[in-house]
Amino acid sequence: MAQVRVTVDGVQYVDEVEPRMLLVYYLRERLGKTGTVVGCDTSNCGACTVHLNGQSVKSCSVLAVQADGAEVTTIEGLARDGQLHPVQKAFNECHALQCGFCTPGMVMQAVDLLGDNPDPDEHEVREGIEGNLCRCTGYQNIVRAVQSAAHAMKPGVAAPVETPAPVAGS
Repeated sequence: MAQVRVTVDGVQYVDEVEPRMLLVYYLRERLGKTGTVVGCDTSNCGACTVHLNGQSVKSCSVLAVQADGAEVTTIEGLARDGQLHPVQKAFNECHALQCGFCTPGMVMQAVDLLGDNPDPDEHEVREGIEGNLCRCTGYQNIVRAVQSAAHAMKPGVAAPVETPAPVAGS
């Protein structure tokens, strides 16, 4: 067993873990952070994306012991004082999800992208989320949501959220 000291969503934890335990399982099974989704277990899908010291990582490719001394933010830690993060809000308002399985990882990746590039164009958004797979959508509403959130996050701007055009027959 190995001891880890990690801050998750602002709360510090000290635990004994198996040296081979993946961060995704530590978050889900030990800490109950079930918003971090186990997808492929091979770091291909991005569903398990969290922030480790401010950078997005696929938590199925990080050992819990590697997070010793680190700060981790999960999807549950984005909202503040009962208010959704602008990216979470934009995903909801722009209908940027269908089954929702990829959504936590996609949101976490989008938050990291907007931290690096606060005003991405469509190509930059698509490139920035390319390591996160969604099997339900065509990504168009996800791109709209990221751009809407970028606009909303600009200082002094109240962003009107673009809603997608209705689909024919609905």
